[in-house]
Amino acid sequence: MNDDRRRRLLALADRLGTPCFVYFLDEARARIAAVRQAFGGAFAITYAIKANPAPALLRGLRDAVDGMDVSSGGELARALAAGCPAAAIHFTGPGKRTAELAAAVAAGVGAVVLESREEAAVLADLARAAGVRQRVLVRIAPDRVPAGFGDTMSGKPVAFGIDEEDVPAFLADLRRRPELALAGFHAYSGTQCLKPDAIAANWAIFARVFAAAADAAGTSPEQLVLGAGLGLAYHDDQRPLDLAEVARHAAPVLADLRARFPRAQLALETGRYLVGDAGAYLLRVLRTKDSRGVRIGICDGGFHHHLAAAGMFGMVLKRNFRLANVSVADGPAAGTFQLSGPLCTSLDVLGRAVPLPRLQQGDVIAIAASGAYGPTASPTGFLSHPPAGEWLVDGDQIVDARA
Repeated sequence: MNDDRRRRLLALADRLGTPCFVYFLDEARARIAAVRQAFGGAFAITYAIKANPAPALLRGLRDAVDGMDVSSGGELARALAAGCPAAAIHFTGPGKRTAELAAAVAAGVGAVVLESREEAAVLADLARAAGVRQRVLVRIAPDRVPAGFGDTMSGKPVAFGIDEEDVPAFLADLRRRPELALAGFHAYSGTQCLKPDAIAANWAIFARVFAAAADAAGTSPEQLVLGAGLGLAYHDDQRPLDLAEVARHAAPVLADLRARFPRAQLALETGRYLVGDAGAYLLRVLRTKDSRGVRIGICDGGFHHHLAAAGMFGMVLKRNFRLANVSVADGPAAGTFQLSGPLCTSLDVLGRAVPLPRLQQGDVIAIAASGAYGPTASPTGFLSHPPAGEWLVDGDQIVDARA
């Protein structure tokens, strides 16, 4: 961590108190611009707000993205409250409640992403009752996912979307529902990938299933949504994803899609990649102790705020996030340390064998890549500890991100 960043995080910790999350709006917006530039503007960009639904952040990103992807009625309400036009919202998720679908129809969302026949039947009834024709996208679950993704949602029995082999029958059934207007197709089958060739190979699979679905539907889609799968380098031994390499590998796929579907809007759905590196989790060492040869820093924050950093959010093997002691300048490691939280469980460990130049009471620890899947993906009510603060840093202005 460079010294300017270290000093800035330390000053924020002293000013705002710990534990807290800080989200740097300029960095998130810069990441969005970098994605646009890398692909030459080929994609509209939709932000999957499940990654971080903090209201102030959503307002700050509203004009930087082309739309938002929501996965619940609560996220729909947040997107609308942030000023995102209803027509720019996609509603995904395999378990949408009837009341949530009704709210989407009433709001006039740009598309409901269909993931089962039963859902299509319920949505058709709601649209008929409302006297509208609801635009839909059909989510397709391909029969395979290339190696290299941290989590996969295809190529096996999944709750997400329509299995590739079942798409023709599903589309035939959809044609018998005039209340639903097929606008295009959606695929999101893998997340957290750092291999450019694997990402491009996955998009090639999407292109294949989109072409087959369009043939089965007998229509030219208005929109094709590709789940990005762009990953973050959470750990010290990982290299950040090279967007230029992703674009190079994906160029033939995108060219083929544009040639086959010249009128279709290509949309890239991503969340973690846009905001993850723009956030940090700041916590303070309450006290230290030695236990069986290990120096432990007991901190005021833990997995109740940041489950992912404790290795319990989709991580098969627990590995440390990138951590730094921002109370002291970077230098040679004085040793390796364990960083534990305040909870009465042995699970509350945020770092093991962490090399640091120092660890003492009062030091501020920063956990990088914490802008996505923080508080809302964590058991914040566990043991009734207070919630972590969440702050949006916009230049010299700092506001409560939850407001």
